[in-house]
Amino acid sequence: MEALAERLSHLDSHVQGSIRVVAFYDTLMRRRVDLPALARASAGLAACVAGIRLHGTGQVIRFSPDGQPAPAALPLPAAMPTPAALPTPTALPTPTAPAVAAGTESASSAAPITLDEEEIGTVWLERPGPPGPLDEMLLDRLALAAAAVVERYGPARTTMADPALVELAVSADSDDASRARALRLLGFPADQPVRVAAVRSQLPLDRLGALICPARPVKAAALADVGVILATTIDPAAFPAGVRAGLGAAAGPHRSWQQARAALRFTTPREPVVHHDDLGALALLAGIPREAARENTDVAAIARLARSPEDLDTLDAYCAAGSLRRAADLLHLHHSSVARRLQHIGAALGFDLAQPTGLTRATLALTTWRLLGD
Repeated sequence: MEALAERLSHLDSHVQGSIRVVAFYDTLMRRRVDLPALARASAGLAACVAGIRLHGTGQVIRFSPDGQPAPAALPLPAAMPTPAALPTPTALPTPTAPAVAAGTESASSAAPITLDEEEIGTVWLERPGPPGPLDEMLLDRLALAAAAVVERYGPARTTMADPALVELAVSADSDDASRARALRLLGFPADQPVRVAAVRSQLPLDRLGALICPARPVKAAALADVGVILATTIDPAAFPAGVRAGLGAAAGPHRSWQQARAALRFTTPREPVVHHDDLGALALLAGIPREAARENTDVAAIARLARSPEDLDTLDAYCAAGSLRRAADLLHLHHSSVARRLQHIGAALGFDLAQPTGLTRATLALTTWRLLGD
């Protein structure tokens, strides 16, 4: 390694220099260096302060070219072992390479650290004056190496996950050993239950996962047309407007996933987040065969009523509120206006909505019609 570094100091060719930079970082990775060692070696190679920052933890690592932590650097956690016999490279040729002033943290050039298509951090050089001819290549390799280190010593502090691993964790066809291995690779402790949310959202899953589970670990992936979020804890109140979500219980990720998908089917604009445990006996409706549901007289009547959005919205508010006056509050209408609407709707359905049995029939029929998704 020292011989390689020595040759780097005499390079005149940009192409040869790029090749040597690649070889330098390949050697570092074979030695399984940690992030502080990676920053220290990069600073020595670039002959200026090099820095690494991880967004998820706020960890900042800065080293001077003399191999010491740069002035004003944040304390570095001793979370990962530092390997012995690190490379001590001779600096790459640059237009200028004076020492960086104490406390300076102004990046002359930077690059994102990307893992699983998510930006998890930044690497940079603090070179006074213009960037060197090989700085872009150096930062590119430093970012790749940093991502590999985070993943190796991880689990990776990203939200997005390999869909194949997520599917293996939630599939009912997976055996216990495969499911446990998938969860371990995703970063979930073996002694903590994992809950699953099934979501439909225009918001990117990584942002959604960070909102509903700010304390990691949390992993997300898209399976078919449904987003899957796995977490040890989920805050139902943190789902933003416009997101539909079904929440499963922590009874094993495969069972929780089944519950979450079922709960997602029960979501409505008025109740966009549904916990499976809160459905109770209503969850049984999800198991009714589709043809049997369509042929039911009450469900067929709801399908006809749905041609009038105003009538459907009124019935939905009445079923959700359970009383005429509370429905009027939801609809922002006078209760006499809602009463007239409900009388008209009851005539169309063929039963009296003012009676308890009528309200029950309407609620079951409306819910079953929604589950058909037609």
